[in-house]
Amino acid sequence: MLYIFSIFLYNRERNEVLFVSGKFITFEGGEGSGKTTIAAMIKEVLDKEGYQVTLTREPGGVEIAEKIRDIIHDVKYTNMDRKTEALLYAASRRQHLVEKVIPALEKGEIVICDRFVDSSMVYQGLARGIGIDEVYNMNLFATENILPNRTVFFDIKPEAGLQRVYANKEREVNRLDLENIDFHERVYEGYLAICNKFPDRIVKIDASQDIEDVLFQVLEKIREIL
Repeated sequence: MLYIFSIFLYNRERNEVLFVSGKFITFEGGEGSGKTTIAAMIKEVLDKEGYQVTLTREPGGVEIAEKIRDIIHDVKYTNMDRKTEALLYAASRRQHLVEKVIPALEKGEIVICDRFVDSSMVYQGLARGIGIDEVYNMNLFATENILPNRTVFFDIKPEAGLQRVYANKEREVNRLDLENIDFHERVYEGYLAICNKFPDRIVKIDASQDIEDVLFQVLEKIREIL
């Protein structure tokens, strides 16, 4: 059985630590922050430079996790219990890790993931009121302590981000989009809190800038760990 700690895998049967040469990078931000668009652009740039890059997302990324995503995001389920929601995210994350993320890291690839544990801490931990530490510990169990090498927080005020969402007619409308502005304000406050909680891992980028400026600055932050 493998126990995962950041970029190390501990094999209990052989009693040894295996170094993983890949890099795990996650993008975080509120609705309409632009992280999904930038993630695709970053992959294109790094691919051209000869890196092996896996671009993925949460919830989702693999078939089982995508099925869970459909349930979580379905606008019919507005009565979903907050802890049920948090547990579904954790279950989706577990399957995604073991099936896609860890194998890519073991091959030395760069994995760029649109959302990870930080989203759960913010959306379910703070905005839903479960507690950041409670959700964090729940997810450490699900992930066996794996954390990204670097997390980029796309910093944009909720009002501006939601304006982008409403203006983009091609974007999927999910259950979180139906929340009121107070919920999204709490999400933003949560992100600022975890930036302070994990300053060595999380870097902030002003996501209200032109897309070219955001792309350049995100690339700089990623290149620091490559």
